[in-house]
Amino acid sequence: MIVDCGVYSDGVRQDLAKDPETVATALDDDGECFGWVGLFEPSRAEMARVQQLFDLHELAVEDAVKAHQRPKVERYGDSIVVVLRTLWYVDAEDAVETGQVSVFVGKRYVVTVRHGEGAGLATARHELEERASVLGHGPSAVLWAICDSVVDGYESVAESVEVDIDEVEASVFSQDRTSDAERIYTLKREVLEMRRAVLPLREPMEAFAHGDVDGIVSEARPFFREVADHVIRVSDQTETLDALLSSALNAHLARVSVQQNDDMRRIAAWVAIAAVPTMLAGIYGMNFENMPELHWYYGYYALLALMALVCSSMYAGFRRAGWL
Repeated sequence: MIVDCGVYSDGVRQDLAKDPETVATALDDDGECFGWVGLFEPSRAEMARVQQLFDLHELAVEDAVKAHQRPKVERYGDSIVVVLRTLWYVDAEDAVETGQVSVFVGKRYVVTVRHGEGAGLATARHELEERASVLGHGPSAVLWAICDSVVDGYESVAESVEVDIDEVEASVFSQDRTSDAERIYTLKREVLEMRRAVLPLREPMEAFAHGDVDGIVSEARPFFREVADHVIRVSDQTETLDALLSSALNAHLARVSVQQNDDMRRIAAWVAIAAVPTMLAGIYGMNFENMPELHWYYGYYALLALMALVCSSMYAGFRRAGWL
């Protein structure tokens, strides 16, 4: 589906029809403008149409349609292709969902192909259109706006995950008995999903910021430095979240072990208390003839009193020792 198409000259959007053919025709007629075509989960026919208009490389187009690529930057002739993983967080399921944005950047065009519900580019487009001085830098400015929007999404997801990790930590160290191992494992898996999206971007963003990629104008480098700083910050935050989850898991397992030891001590204490009356009852239940106590008038009552006294003394001792 073609979401939006625009032709820009000197940072201002031209009042033209919103279709790829109009954009391609305007680029041929005017050597000063550039075009931006945005697509959302396009069909192969729609993608082939755009590919023909802007002479996109078939391998990059195939990757954009399949939408299962790792973040990367590749060059095809005079154009570059940037693949970004988008993230959004489903709090009810403690799940980090992923999508993909493929950005084709040429000298006078930008084609974006988005998959997944996260990181809609309409907001980035509108904000950029309000900044004519930035948009005047051409396709490099569009690429920056897209990268900045996607990385801002990473920061939002990291903050949401951090809130859930705080909840897990509070649960692990609470006085209540809880089973947090499953949730901790789920969050660790989602943090791993974040790392797969964030870590591969560190090198490309730094390359854009340092001017190591042909096709990125020098005026756009300061903007990419800011994006690179954000990527580094989110990357470090992701590593910290993973470490926190590992610590929480270790603490949970240690607490479960302590609770099991406490349970075993309580069981052992009650077994010891129960063993005394069992032993005494067993002795006087043997019914030997030569047992003088069997004929004692107060023997039964004395034995019950002895059982109660010994069991009470053992119970008090175990309570003082913290076993009960």
